Amino acid sequence: MKLVLMGTNSFVVPVFDSLADKHDIIAVFTRAPKPMGRKHILTLSPVHVWAQNRGLDVHTSIKDFDLIKQKPDMIVVISYGVILRDNVLNTAKCINIHPSSLPKYRGPSPIRTALLNGDKTMDVCLMNMVAEMDAGDVYLRKNIKIDENDTNETLENKVANVAAEMLDEYLKNPEKYPAIPQSGEPTFTHKFTGADEIIDWKKTPQHIHNQIRALGCGRTKINGLDVKILETRIENNELKIIKIQPAGKNPMDWKSFINGLHGQEIRYGE
Repeated sequence: MKLVLMGTNSFVVPVFDSLADKHDIIAVFTRAPKPMGRKHILTLSPVHVWAQNRGLDVHTSIKDFDLIKQKPDMIVVISYGVILRDNVLNTAKCINIHPSSLPKYRGPSPIRTALLNGDKTMDVCLMNMVAEMDAGDVYLRKNIKIDENDTNETLENKVANVAAEMLDEYLKNPEKYPAIPQSGEPTFTHKFTGADEIIDWKKTPQHIHNQIRALGCGRTKINGLDVKILETRIENNELKIIKIQPAGKNPMDWKSFINGLHGQEIRYGE
């Protein structure tokens, strides 16, 4: 089958790699390079690097879509981050992997939102793309477990494995799978910012743990020092800090950080 692939983030790469082994990839679309790090070096997206390494035709502007010489049989979109217009949606069937129990958690951050809310399970949906965000009919839906200490990264890996299986199953015989309209009241997610990483120590230990595993870190002060808490666990209903990073220093384990306080009483948020 002739496919156009559209995606950006690293967890998409193994899914696209699986598709490229079985199908003719006529073009790949991804986000334009972004400045990264302290030196603001322009950096290609993980999907861009992957496409180059496989010698595929790669584009960083959706405006290039009309320049594609071959007509695809289908367009596969995963974590692309660009709104598709009618010229794309009407060219071929556009299918999308969305990691949530649709219509729950439509929008840009379903995995992080599920973790932040402490959800125990989530669906991975293979759906038809329409102009309205994440509102298309669903062809396939598979449920996965969210473990207590799953992070955004580990859950993305789970989603990628399931997504590759779902796409392989669907593309073998698309006519086998009817389009099922979403039912129920939709809820929506938003993009998280640095402000969401700030820890409120009045919240429960479970809430703070969820915040850190969803967003990758929690920002706070401990004994007057600016720190990022990188990893936690819940033990006996208490928050246990595993890994921490003081400002300007490398990440370290909690014991090493405590030793550096030389016996001071620990003050959280001060």
